[in-house]
Amino acid sequence: MFLFDELCSRQDAHNPVKVGLIGAGKFGSMFLTQVPTTPGLEVSFIADLDPVRAKRSCSAIGWPDELISRTEFVDDAMKMMASGKVDVLVEATGNPVTGVFHARAAIQNGIHIIMVNVEADVLAGAQLAHEAAAAGIVYSMAYGDQPALTCEMVDWARSSGFNVVAAGKGTKFLPSYHASTPDTVWDHYGLTAEQADAAGMNSQMFNSFLDGTKSAIEMAAISNATGLSAPDNGLLFPPAGVDDLAQVLRPRLVGGQLEASGMVEVVSSLERDGKPVFRDLRWGVYVVLEAPNDYAADCFRQYGMNTDETGRYSAMYKPFHLIGLELNISILAAALLGRATGCTKAFTSDVVATAKRSLRAGEILDGEGGYTVWGKLCPAKRSIDMNALPIGLAANLKLLNDIPKDEIVKISDVDLDVTCEVFEIRRQLTEAYA
Repeated sequence: MFLFDELCSRQDAHNPVKVGLIGAGKFGSMFLTQVPTTPGLEVSFIADLDPVRAKRSCSAIGWPDELISRTEFVDDAMKMMASGKVDVLVEATGNPVTGVFHARAAIQNGIHIIMVNVEADVLAGAQLAHEAAAAGIVYSMAYGDQPALTCEMVDWARSSGFNVVAAGKGTKFLPSYHASTPDTVWDHYGLTAEQADAAGMNSQMFNSFLDGTKSAIEMAAISNATGLSAPDNGLLFPPAGVDDLAQVLRPRLVGGQLEASGMVEVVSSLERDGKPVFRDLRWGVYVVLEAPNDYAADCFRQYGMNTDETGRYSAMYKPFHLIGLELNISILAAALLGRATGCTKAFTSDVVATAKRSLRAGEILDGEGGYTVWGKLCPAKRSIDMNALPIGLAANLKLLNDIPKDEIVKISDVDLDVTCEVFEIRRQLTEAYA
């Protein structure tokens, strides 16, 4: 109860934890809806490209007028961070380049960072985390999102003395989804374009979840935080329900589908023929454990855990995640404990732009979830050796060369301004780990 007790003390002392939110979309709104019922927590600023819309959103999710009137709605995130009225920044824009700028500004202003923006974290997280640590700033994953929840399970397993064989999440996926575009995405969600538009759903963002890019980004974040490896040629997305995790996600040498022990992977809620997986993990996260000895393996059986056929591998899982509804845990861990709920430690894995179809020189890449490329997970060493274009930089770039379908785009294949600040940060990162 430490966090809640401390919150109540901050409330009694009229000294709330002050939060600045950038990006009042779905994730931000889910966090904001918890604010009125959280003592000792105050959102002092909300920065959004459309402050009027953000204010309306707060009203729609149940904020009373009095709370709205106490909050500053702005379109200038830098001004917000320089105000001296923010203890913790929540970066929820989803834009990788913008997210890097915001994180650096927070570090310069002595503000703890909750990086909801996994895209920015995968693009340059190891460098940002290094700079934050040097400044005494907490740089943290967002609790409630799947990477932080998976990292928590990995930490639990390792701290309990287990070898972590695999860790990751579930999603809905078929191999054909890699070619999905914003024009075809709603068919897979059972919606019409008109229904999605009426609900304010962004086709490119939702397509990123479908075409495998978002899964790759989240697995890279977990890999970079835990040291677990990425598959050499991208995620497999094997179909597996919760009862089969330990059987499927063990090394190939013992009958599973992993290249080796200690990897990230995403399981699909669909069989390859499109039928639903029994007891799927579409909304959840998991960790696969290996018993360190025969006695521990016997305990797996005695206490009713699902195991593989040998009895030595088992899995723990959480069947759901509440996204922004759980974000307070990260904010309070940073502000009250000075700790992160998951943090990038190294550049272990990367997500690289891969052609959805045959691309021609002169075409413009449109980034994550678009019509031209999808994001493929790979080891960072392979990405560096190939001079691959990270998915976080693959928007609004002109192709200089033809790229065959399913081929990885290289930095030399695009007209990229290598003098820009974000590319310089990325260059520092790759040189440090080359």
